[in-house]
Amino acid sequence: MTIHDEGLAARVESLLGQPVVESSTAHGGDIGVSARVRLADGRGCFAKRYPDAPAAMAQAEAAGLDWLREVRALRIPEVVAVSQDGEALLLLEWIDEGRPAARHDEELGRGLAALHAAGAPAFGFGADGYIATLPQSNRERERWCDFYRAERLAPLADRAAGRDLLPSGLRTDLGRLFDALPDLCGPDEAPARLHGDLWAGNRITDSSGAPCLIDPAVYGGHREIDLAMMRLFGGFGGRVFDAYEDAFPLAPGARDRVGLYQLYPLLVHVNLFGAGYVGQLAEAVRRYL
Repeated sequence: MTIHDEGLAARVESLLGQPVVESSTAHGGDIGVSARVRLADGRGCFAKRYPDAPAAMAQAEAAGLDWLREVRALRIPEVVAVSQDGEALLLLEWIDEGRPAARHDEELGRGLAALHAAGAPAFGFGADGYIATLPQSNRERERWCDFYRAERLAPLADRAAGRDLLPSGLRTDLGRLFDALPDLCGPDEAPARLHGDLWAGNRITDSSGAPCLIDPAVYGGHREIDLAMMRLFGGFGGRVFDAYEDAFPLAPGARDRVGLYQLYPLLVHVNLFGAGYVGQLAEAVRRYL
């Protein structure tokens, strides 16, 4: 028996009422500390704790995973338990990873289309959440352009400006872009059920070769924002997007809006990692002015 973290083992045992017989470090969870734990009843779990973060962070992730999984469009890890107080701790089913099967990209594209098509009650979500360590307001709005401005772009632009990360000219340009959003956001669509943080690191492949989605930052929003984030940092092949388009064709002009919907993840990166992303953000903003 090897227990690499006695404190974590004790917390897992407290949550589940099951002794931990083995634990080891695991990869995954960029902002958390991850481990694989084996319980006395034979189950394996992925344990993720967020040092110095409130339990609300783990609870938001658990709620998001449950919301995505209820559609059964793609494999989403099952939530085993989540802390209700103290430091954030989330326990998920353990997924053995493997190599992508021949059908992987098409399955991902079709599955994401089905997930989006399942829809959401409104633009927003029933509770606020997080994207990485940043608070994410999910206050519901009737129009997507209003939600995108007030609950996504403006709070992070204000946060970055308050830390002197945005040049004054860029701040002015962002204000002009905000005013133009009703004309830029594309045709009206019903809210899609979004993963919300869909970069390649939040897609894994299970032992059968099928795609799985992890670490969401969910809300009801415009489906093009998930697709734009997938294109921002790469890691997804063209067959994924082709399969998506075949299953759920995008509205006219979608390709021209990719940069518009990359503004939010770029603002996230400015706030998390600093001025190194400001140039890319400024270039994207200027494209729409």
